[in-house]
Amino acid sequence: MEKRKTGLEEFFILKNNKKLRYGYTTGSCAAAASKAAVQMLLSGEEVKQVDLMTPKGIRLFLSIEEISRKEGEVSCAVRKDGGDDPDATHGILIFSTVRKIQKKEVVIDGGVGVGRVTQKGLEQPIGAAAINRVPRTMITDEVRKVCKALGYTGGISVTISIPEGETIAKKTFNPKLGIVGGISVLGTSGIVVPMSEEALISSIRLEMEMKKAQGAEYLLVTPGNYGADFCREWLKLDLERGIKCSNYVGETIDMALSLGIKGILFVAHIGKFIKVAAGIMNTHSRFADGRAEIMAANAVRAGASIELTRKILNTITTEEAISLLEQEHLKEQTMFQVIPKIYDYLQNRAYHGLETEAIIFSNEHGFLGQTEGAQQMIKKIKNGQKV
Repeated sequence: MEKRKTGLEEFFILKNNKKLRYGYTTGSCAAAASKAAVQMLLSGEEVKQVDLMTPKGIRLFLSIEEISRKEGEVSCAVRKDGGDDPDATHGILIFSTVRKIQKKEVVIDGGVGVGRVTQKGLEQPIGAAAINRVPRTMITDEVRKVCKALGYTGGISVTISIPEGETIAKKTFNPKLGIVGGISVLGTSGIVVPMSEEALISSIRLEMEMKKAQGAEYLLVTPGNYGADFCREWLKLDLERGIKCSNYVGETIDMALSLGIKGILFVAHIGKFIKVAAGIMNTHSRFADGRAEIMAANAVRAGASIELTRKILNTITTEEAISLLEQEHLKEQTMFQVIPKIYDYLQNRAYHGLETEAIIFSNEHGFLGQTEGAQQMIKKIKNGQKV
């Protein structure tokens, strides 16, 4: 059986000489399923495919699955296709169940597997289904178009359900963001662009917005799990106030500035932040590495011999480099060179409009150093956590 075309066949990006195809969002699935369900409810005819114009301007042609009819109710589903983007929701079914109601509106809610908002600062109010603004607009518009075309002037109740949503939510940011019971129905364009970093950066901003809405003025930021562990075991900081920035140090500072955050304390492994000491604000290795070179340069400033410098340049990991420095009793002196440079580059990115402090550690050697105002920033964060 020939696979039906979706309208995305000619849309792709080239990455590492490979074609990576576009996909479509959970929001597009919800809107398409709602459109089909309303058509079947009002016309009595079965619908196997619907077209959907996305906010991005790409028209989709999506197949309808799992059709179910009851008295005064129709339910159907659209299968999510994330294209070649790594996506936990790829291949799952997004259901819409529709009914007629007296209230002359389109009323949208979430069913099984759609999360509920439990904290301030998210796009939807506390208690609402985690169906974001653009998907809600898409669903409403499609339902109204069908109603108008078929001469129906009453209201429609739409319930979006995702049977696998609760399981998938455990792999996402949702529980930490205060969305419980399932996943969010997302998408600002209706289209998934493969291998995009925009989604991750957007999730960092979303978490930052939520912290601010809850009253946090000073933020604890860690690049990853190593930093989170160090915060918990060494600094005794409440990680519920922490944000993971991954490799996006510069973008995190930019977003904090735009949101009016007063300060950030970065708690980071030396392997990430040795790069920041050279002004590298995206710490992923594909953007820049130079860890050994940066460490060696600062070791020279601290008095390292040519022989030690050569050994550092030949290291594979920063842990190995720190061990060499400790053997020569130059660890503290080298960190004395590194830490001020980290501070200066963080401040340079922030245009001196945001307090930026850092605590740097090693897995093997523990605490390595901190900027001058780091301890004061910890107090500010802890005070905010008591609110």
